Amino acid sequence: MTTPSLQDAIDKAGSPIQLLWRPGAEPWTPEVVEREYAGWSREQAAWHEGVALLNLSHHMYDMWIEGPDATRVLADHGVNNFEKFAIGQAKQYVPVTRNGHIVTDGILAREGENKYLLSGIPAAQHWVQYHAEQGGYDVGFVTDPSSAFRPGGGDPKLFRYQIQGPLATELVERVFGGPLPETKFFHSSAVSLDGRAFRALRHGMAGQAGFEFIGPWEHAAYVHEAFLKAGEPLGLVQVGALAYATPSVESGWIPSPVPGIYTDPDLLEYRRYLPLFGIEGKRPLNGSYFSEDIEDYYVSPYELGYGKLIHFGHDFVGRDALVKAKDEVPRAKVTLVLDPDDVRTVIGQGADPGFVLSYARHRVENVTGMVGMTMQTASIDPVGALLSLTLIDKECAEPGTEVWVVWGEHPGAGTDPEADLGLPRIRATVRPAPFDQHARTQYRRDR
Repeated sequence: MTTPSLQDAIDKAGSPIQLLWRPGAEPWTPEVVEREYAGWSREQAAWHEGVALLNLSHHMYDMWIEGPDATRVLADHGVNNFEKFAIGQAKQYVPVTRNGHIVTDGILAREGENKYLLSGIPAAQHWVQYHAEQGGYDVGFVTDPSSAFRPGGGDPKLFRYQIQGPLATELVERVFGGPLPETKFFHSSAVSLDGRAFRALRHGMAGQAGFEFIGPWEHAAYVHEAFLKAGEPLGLVQVGALAYATPSVESGWIPSPVPGIYTDPDLLEYRRYLPLFGIEGKRPLNGSYFSEDIEDYYVSPYELGYGKLIHFGHDFVGRDALVKAKDEVPRAKVTLVLDPDDVRTVIGQGADPGFVLSYARHRVENVTGMVGMTMQTASIDPVGALLSLTLIDKECAEPGTEVWVVWGEHPGAGTDPEADLGLPRIRATVRPAPFDQHARTQYRRDR
C-alpha cells in the first residue's frame, strides 16, 4: 500500500487550510518525558534561580549529512554563513523557499570537515534531503526520527541532557571533578565521564547559563544518574514536558512556524515527496485568527528575528526574495504581557487559570482592527505573567503599546474569517522580544 503524501492529503481535503485547521487542538509537548516532575511552576523557577535538568533525547529528529558536497548542499539551501563554521560549532540553520518564506529552523552542528548533524523538527531535514537527492549532490544521509515516530520503536541513537540555571556551572564541576574546557557559546567540547566519551555544547535558555550534553545512547542512563546524584545537594529539579515548552516564549524563539511550501507550483513534486504523517501534514492550526489562504500564515526570517543570520555573500535558494524584502518587513516580533485580571476572567473563569500553553494563532487587535497574531502563549511563573510571542504590524510594535488578544476558537471553513463571533478580548501590553533581558542583549551576540 502506497503511503499517502502531503499533496495527496491536500487534494483530498480541498486545500491546505482544510487539512490543517483543527479548532481546540492540544498543544504539542515533548513525548516520553513526564508532564511534570516537581510541578511546572517549580520547574520553571529552577532554571531562573537554581539548576534544572531537561531531557531532549526523545523529541528531536536527527539527520546526519555526510559527503564531499555536505557543505555545498546546506549552503545552497540555507541563509547561513558557512565561511566561518568551525568543527564543533553549532548554528541555527535557516532554509527558505524561493519566495523568501521560512521552511523552519533547526540546529546544525558541524561534526567534521564534510559531516553535519541537523536536529529539530524534521521540516528542515526533509527540505535538505529532497534537494540533495534531486540536485545530484554527492552526499549521504542517516536519520533517527523522534521517539514518537521511530519505526519499530526502540531507543534513540543519542542522549541529550540540558543543565540550565545559575547553579549549572557548579553542578557540572561537581560531576566532572572540575571546570570543563573553555568553550565559546554554541560551540562544543569533548568531555569524558568515567571513560564514557560525549560532547558538551555551551548553551543557554531564556538567558540562563548552561550546557547541553550529547552522546551515544548506551551512556544515557549513567550520565543521567550522575547529574541527578551530584545535583541533589544543589536542589536540582528535573523539568517535565509542560515547563519544557515554555522558555522559548522568554527567549523569543518561535517554534514550528508554518512552512511556506503548500502553494508554490514549483514545489508540487516536493509535496508529493513529503509523507502525510509528518510535521508538514500534522502540525495543526487553530485559534481566533482564521484565513482560507495558507499563505497568510507564512512568515519571513526577518519577522522571526533571523535577519542577522542571513549571509548574502553566497547564492542560495530564496536569496533574491530576501534581498527585495530586506527593507520592507511588515511585522515585528514582540512579547505581549496579558493583563492578569482579564486572564483570570477570560481563561480562569474568575480564578487563577494555572498553567496555560497555546500555539494557537489568536487575533491581536487595536481600535483600527487586526494588527497581528500570536504564535505561542505560555504561563511564565517566575515573572508572574502570561506571555505571548506575537508578530505585529510594525507601527504597533513600540513597547508600551496597548492591544487586545481575541481569545478563543474560530470554527474554520464555512464561517466568515471576519465574523464577530463574540469571543472575549484580553488586554495586553507590547514588550520586547526576547522578553528576557540577557537573551535580548547578549544571546545573538554570543553566537
